[in-house]
Amino acid sequence: MKATTFAIASIAALSVAGLAHAEDKEKEKRASPHAEVSATLGGKKITVSYGRPFVKGRAIFGGLVPWGQVWRTGADEATTFTTEADVVVGGLKVPKGEYALFTVPTEKQWTLVLNKTAKQWGAFKHDAAQDLGRAPMTVAAAAKPVEQFTIEMVPAGKQLTLKLSWDKTVASVVIAQP
Repeated sequence: MKATTFAIASIAALSVAGLAHAEDKEKEKRASPHAEVSATLGGKKITVSYGRPFVKGRAIFGGLVPWGQVWRTGADEATTFTTEADVVVGGLKVPKGEYALFTVPTEKQWTLVLNKTAKQWGAFKHDAAQDLGRAPMTVAAAAKPVEQFTIEMVPAGKQLTLKLSWDKTVASVVIAQP
């Protein structure tokens, strides 16, 4: 009986390990690699996890990413914003926790959206009723074209600047302590 139980447990463990390995291999094959950027504010960590698509000669904003619509802000799964402490993002009070980070780009203004449903696929099922809130972003022309979508958190005194750069555009918003 013990040998049978051990054999079943071993087969189950190997099956789970095999599925996890297959899932990791699938993620490695993605056209848009995934990245994570972190910074510390007031001794607490803030992390953004996202997919990094490439321009590949495509028209990006106003093309691949339509104007005036909620964008997943990256590729594949929704970008996530995780904070270990309460922060203020562009005037929006954000309690510690994990959120989906979306944006709404327009030709003149961008809006950052933090949604309480952190784990979701893209913005396909974005539910505005689950939005924690929205904050305006500053938009500028990139100094030079950015081929691969990049998110940075740049320290600036006692705050951070969250920068989203892709193609010919840089959108940014300040993250501060409350």
